Amino acid sequence: MSEKGKTAFIAIVGRPNVGKSSLLNAMLPKKVAIVSSKPQTTRTRITGVLTDGETQLVFIDTPGLLKPKNRLGEYMVKSVSESVSSVDACALVIEAGREVSAAALDLIEKFKASGMPAVLVINKIDLLKDKTALMEQIAGVSKLYAFKAVVPVSAADGSGVRDLVAEFEKLAMPGPHFFGDDMVTDQPERVFASEIIREKLLRLLHFEVPHGLAVVVDSMSEREGKSGIMDISATIYCEKESHKGIIIGGGGSMLKKVGTYARGDMEKFFDCKVNLKLWVKVKENWRNSEPVLRAFGYGSKNFD
Repeated sequence: MSEKGKTAFIAIVGRPNVGKSSLLNAMLPKKVAIVSSKPQTTRTRITGVLTDGETQLVFIDTPGLLKPKNRLGEYMVKSVSESVSSVDACALVIEAGREVSAAALDLIEKFKASGMPAVLVINKIDLLKDKTALMEQIAGVSKLYAFKAVVPVSAADGSGVRDLVAEFEKLAMPGPHFFGDDMVTDQPERVFASEIIREKLLRLLHFEVPHGLAVVVDSMSEREGKSGIMDISATIYCEKESHKGIIIGGGGSMLKKVGTYARGDMEKFFDCKVNLKLWVKVKENWRNSEPVLRAFGYGSKNFD
């Protein structure tokens, strides 16, 4: 921890699928948040750390704003509220060419009530063919709140990302660095491994299956000696027996594909060979069970 410098804690908020996690990854030197085209990909607060010289930016990627349908959804909504109330600034992410959602407008009202410094990020400009629409959008949203900046970006191709980071650096205040200058996330290795597996499941499975999935890393250890191999065993939990069959696939084909893709990402992140073993179990209605949610790492304090 550095005793000198500047720092800022920034929550990245917005409705599902606006590209919050992709934006976080684009700002960091290494991927720390899973990404998929399905909503509700991010379930917990994920911290990403960017240190540039004396300035350290700590980003908190939050779940997308939604109406909760179960206890897991309630946890996700509370996670967003807690993030917004405990940071120095917020980055509100919306999509280029689209109207501001009701959820985003509600957040803006909270910004007004608290005087929260906020940067409006207009993402996915690479998908917008008519750039005049972007200028009209910027003019319109600028009237909603006294944002510190309105920055159009593309998390997909990197356009505007460096300009966005520069705006965040302006919000940093004198103070110590809370993380080592070489850190990019505070996620434990087990959590990162489980999220990598869940990302592959989200990308490969049918739309109705992924939201009922959880991944728990049962064991994770490096082999003794200089083998350079990490052994990881993880269990995929689903809510229905029929979903278990889909996850495993004919002759284990889907589970094998998930394992192959996940192992590739793990080896890049951990910089070693990975021996990955996956198991699939059914735990009915786990998203509404507080004890199970706690066991799966969603935090007891969020249900108080």
